[in-house]
Amino acid sequence: MDLNNNQQPVGENYSHPEICFFHVLFKAASLAFYILSALFFNNFVIIFVVTVLLAALDFWVVKNVSGRILVGLRWWNEIDDNGESVWRFECLDQESMARMNKKDSWLFWWTLYLTAILWIFLGIFSLIRFQADYCLVVGVCLTLSIANIIGFTRCHKDAKKQLQQFAAQTFAGQVSSRISSAFSVV
Repeated sequence: MDLNNNQQPVGENYSHPEICFFHVLFKAASLAFYILSALFFNNFVIIFVVTVLLAALDFWVVKNVSGRILVGLRWWNEIDDNGESVWRFECLDQESMARMNKKDSWLFWWTLYLTAILWIFLGIFSLIRFQADYCLVVGVCLTLSIANIIGFTRCHKDAKKQLQQFAAQTFAGQVSSRISSAFSVV
């Protein structure tokens, strides 16, 4: 690290700290509100509405903002003309994907999975305490969290498959051009 320049070496910081902040903010806010709300409110409706609203904001931010910027992936689900569900995936080109910040990616994936694990734990805790209404809150939040996990995991696998196909096509193209150039010389 260059002490005179006051710059961190590449790769030590987050590339998009604001996006990382909001990626974590709504996850933490929904979990914290759900956990701490029992101390301040005795109204299930308020707890349900605010917790689900924060979880929905988290779902939207992850799906539409942080997924694109932090890991270069985007997914959505459509219903086709036959009434069947069709998953659509987008990813950045290979050069852009290679330039993605590892810390940003690490934060994205770990918080995505950790949030779902915490909601599962809170759901089990609600079951143990025989609080079926709170299981409903956890169920909605867990569903939103798992939807993002499934969407981004499938999108990540699709991106890897596209990369492998691109590499195979590039390799095959190079081999065929070398073979054809070798025969054209003769």
